[in-house]
Amino acid sequence: MTASPPPRRPHPPSRTAHHATPDKDQIALLDPFERLGTDRITLVSTPEQADKACNALAAASAWGFDTESKPTFVQGEESDGPHIVQLATLDTAWVFQLHDPGCRARVAELLALHGVTKAGFGLGDDTKRIQHKLGVQPADVLELNTVFRQRGYRKDMGVKGAVAVLFNKRFIKSKKAATSNWANPLLTESQLVYAANDAYAAARVYHALGLSASA
Repeated sequence: MTASPPPRRPHPPSRTAHHATPDKDQIALLDPFERLGTDRITLVSTPEQADKACNALAAASAWGFDTESKPTFVQGEESDGPHIVQLATLDTAWVFQLHDPGCRARVAELLALHGVTKAGFGLGDDTKRIQHKLGVQPADVLELNTVFRQRGYRKDMGVKGAVAVLFNKRFIKSKKAATSNWANPLLTESQLVYAANDAYAAARVYHALGLSASA
C-alpha cells in the first residue's frame, strides 16, 4: 500500500515586512524639504502672546511638538531645560520661551490638554524635562518613531529619515543652531527657524502618515 503523504503544516502568519531606514548618503541626494520661513513663525515670550497662540492652536486636533534645551558640556552637569517649547500646525509654528512664569503656565496648560495629539520624534527626554520644569504630564503625546517601527522600520526613523521616506526630501538641520544657547533671552533667526521647523516637520509627518483621520 502506498503511504499517503504527511499532512501539510499551515504556514505561519506573515510578519510585518521590514523596511530599511534611509542613510545619510541617500538622504544627501534629495532636494531640500520646504521649511517654514520667519513669516510663519511666531515667537512667544509673554503671557499675552501665549494667549494669542493658545487661541490659534485651539483649532487644530494635532500639533507637531518638540523642545530645545541649552546644551551641557561639563560631565555631571544637569540641564535645567527645556528652555524652548515648539508647537506647530500645517502652516504655522509657535516658539515658546519659558523665562516668564505666566508664559510657562500657559505652555503647561497646552501640553496637559487632553484631546489634542502632540506628535514628535525622540520625545522621551522632552517629556521628562517638562514634568520636572513645568510640573505637568504632557497628555496625548505620540512618538512618531514608534509609529514607523509598527510599520516595519527597525531603526528609529528620526525627522530626517521620515521626511525622506514620506516626501522624498532632505530635511536640513543646522548643527550650529542645535548646540546653541537656547536659554538666551534673545534668540537668533537661525534658532527660530531650526526650532520651529522641527515641530512643523513633525506635524507634516503626522498628517502624511494618515494618523489625523483616526485621531
